[in-house]
Amino acid sequence: MRPSPAEIVRTLVSGRLPGLVHVAHRPGPHQVRHATDPDGRVLLLVPVVSDLAAALRPAAGDSDVALVLDVLDLPPAAGAPSLGRAWVSGWASRLDGAEERHAALDFAAAEPTGDLLDVGTRFRLHRFEVVEARWERGDSVRRIDPGAYAEAEPDPLHPVEAGLLADLAEHHGAEVAGYLRRQLGLAGDAPDTAPRVVRIDRYGLLVSHGRPGARRRVRLEFPRPLAGQAELARILHPLVCRHAVSRHADHA
Repeated sequence: MRPSPAEIVRTLVSGRLPGLVHVAHRPGPHQVRHATDPDGRVLLLVPVVSDLAAALRPAAGDSDVALVLDVLDLPPAAGAPSLGRAWVSGWASRLDGAEERHAALDFAAAEPTGDLLDVGTRFRLHRFEVVEARWERGDSVRRIDPGAYAEAEPDPLHPVEAGLLADLAEHHGAEVAGYLRRQLGLAGDAPDTAPRVVRIDRYGLLVSHGRPGARRRVRLEFPRPLAGQAELARILHPLVCRHAVSRHADHA
């Protein structure tokens, strides 16, 4: 298994990556801090005094504005492939009162920031339901059903992926390379051909192997989709601690 296109788009727009907002018939784009609530609706944290706040002000007689949120994936490590780009659009309106306070809690659950304490004074929250979603990767653009997007879950490992990859490479490189060679049936131990993990998601590991300039990628799947980092740690513990366990057994 691997993440579905709807899951990838939901992951990209969840709030961990920088976003750009394109407001219909207004100059832009504008950088924005954003997150999603449990239903997949997009929340925008907007300074009261800003070009974006002015762009999001509805025309006379309207209560919302049409916009597109554009989020590009940032590879978590050198040599890692990008998940691509997500484009989600809808009609955004400013929140007030209890609705805004509840949305601030949703925003904090996805992407905590101290500026949420100033919502209602220095900052305002805007929200829109996704009515159109697209996933762009390479030269292809795929439309995502809004219902599938709303039902999908963002990958729980995406926020910590970069740190996990760095830890595996820096502290467990030899153990990981040995395990990957055994799993993939690879021979040799030249450093420049050593397999390494370049992406992690709830469904498995994406592994790069081969000589520079001719490296290939292959997925190794987990037994089941993971719920979070704790489950990943349980799966990887025998792998990264294999040599330590062996040395302890020999000593005993």
